[in-house]
Amino acid sequence: WETATAHIARRLAAAVGAYGPDSVAAISSARATNEENYLFQKFMRTVVGTNNIDNCSRLCHAPSAAGLVASFGLSGGTDAFDGLVRADCLLVVGANPVEAHPVVGARLLRSALRGARLVVADPREVGLARYADVHLRPRPGTNVALFHGLAHVLLAEDLVDHRFLRERAGGTTELAELVASYTPEQVALLTGVPAADLVAAARLYGRAERPAIVYGLGVTEHLHGTDGVRTLANLAILRGAVGTDRGYGVNPLRGQNNVQGASDMGALPDLLPGYGKVTDPAARARAEAVWGGAVPARPGLRIPDMFAAARAGGLRALWVLGEDVCATDPDTGNVERALDSCPFVICSELFPSRTAQRADLVLPAASWLEKDGTFVNFDRRFQRVRAAVRPPGRALSDFAALHAVASAMGRDLGCPTPAAALAECARVAPLFAGLSHERLDREGAVAWPCPDPAGPGTPKLYEERFATPDGLAHLAAVPYLPPGETPDDDHPLVLVTGRRWAHYNSGSMTRRSGNLGLAPVDHLDLHPDDAARLGIGDGEPVTVESRHGRARLTARISPEPAPGQVFCAFHFPATGVNRLTSGHADPVTSCPEYKVTAVRVTAC
Repeated sequence: WETATAHIARRLAAAVGAYGPDSVAAISSARATNEENYLFQKFMRTVVGTNNIDNCSRLCHAPSAAGLVASFGLSGGTDAFDGLVRADCLLVVGANPVEAHPVVGARLLRSALRGARLVVADPREVGLARYADVHLRPRPGTNVALFHGLAHVLLAEDLVDHRFLRERAGGTTELAELVASYTPEQVALLTGVPAADLVAAARLYGRAERPAIVYGLGVTEHLHGTDGVRTLANLAILRGAVGTDRGYGVNPLRGQNNVQGASDMGALPDLLPGYGKVTDPAARARAEAVWGGAVPARPGLRIPDMFAAARAGGLRALWVLGEDVCATDPDTGNVERALDSCPFVICSELFPSRTAQRADLVLPAASWLEKDGTFVNFDRRFQRVRAAVRPPGRALSDFAALHAVASAMGRDLGCPTPAAALAECARVAPLFAGLSHERLDREGAVAWPCPDPAGPGTPKLYEERFATPDGLAHLAAVPYLPPGETPDDDHPLVLVTGRRWAHYNSGSMTRRSGNLGLAPVDHLDLHPDDAARLGIGDGEPVTVESRHGRARLTARISPEPAPGQVFCAFHFPATGVNRLTSGHADPVTSCPEYKVTAVRVTAC
């Protein structure tokens, strides 16, 4: 470790000395603790001197952050999970929680079986869709049109809360004018959803006494993902179902255990801990007073920009902490070229991942079972995690590794323990000022905002006012725009990527467990009509080609995807699934369009 940290210190110092601090970048992890994410962003800003730090929420829920902030003011779901299961109508959009979030999925299913009305919007017939009162199956990439169609029905049939719209929301007139043309018949043409189904879904949501919206990556991972989040939020605003006792708002299902927390802690190129903007002098001054040094005022690079800078020769060092970017990021070939072009790549990992294989130096890391700290759940609850076993061999926590590198560079990061790090974060970020390890140990989970050590957390947001500058919820009147890719004669099918129940993310952990026996290979799901037309049998090897790359998978004939659509997961990097996905990304957040890729499928 002494040799490794000294080498890192020399290489980072050399890059900064020769090319400036912005020649160094870092990718933090949603599987690292809050305290490790906090320390990493502090290291980059105070030791290296750059805002070039990002985390994997860029690839999944960055549109949630942007959309929820624009609509309501804060970057988190509006309600506690315990509230969601009391809803009398659940609108579940772009998510398969039965497989991808099984604890959440089980409780939502139980609510539906006990009488809650269930509307599912998902192109595939999976999970909760089998129990839905109405299952909407929009073509991938048409979410905004679908949500505008639902809003049209709510307004046309007077299923809106006029007092709420008058007193607590803005933009009603503009939205009503826009969605007037999104009739059920017009939306059916755009989305493929029958007009009668659209009307039935809107009436169920609109007539419910306490509706709730739950959504996943099927809303965010699109070219217009931020617009998708905002137009979905419109429905809750129209119903007065957010910040009131008349509903349970809008709630994103996060893709990993600490996606929320990594961003909360400021592992973002434009935001400090607690979501203070790096361009805001007051937010910088607050951090500088605690850290004792200047904070760069210019936003740093997002993950896709880091890779582009590396390929162009401008990025001289990259530290990837707990992310297998060669497996999970889109357009794998460009990611590999970026790592190969960067003169110095550090990878902190549990296993010899594909990213680690391309790194110049690999640091053996401790898993969540082997360290102390906190995570933030999808409903903004800070929760403690404690070491159950010792790290194997000479592996260290990322917290210890960051301290060691900073020390080798002649700097002291302070906050010697995870508890001290969260306490320091509470001084930097007013949202978390009332949080500490001691409090969590004493009380259990606490939801932010929690500005006062003597006051409660806030499981339900916006009961008095929204966190926008004018205190109002903002309806979004944005038009539907088509996805980045459309099928044609050469690539006639639309590929959607996602997750399956037996594996997790890149599979680096689950493929080393007994789960591999449950799902030893990845499949390409094809509708029976498409399989018959292509002459492909169940279990046969197939080649999938997009405009960007090629993958090899095993066919699974299933009615789950709609005709003209195929589905696969990304749990087996060797199949090359993310070589298929494009470079199209949400213009607001740079979140990739994983959910719409035009492909052709042939038997091997």
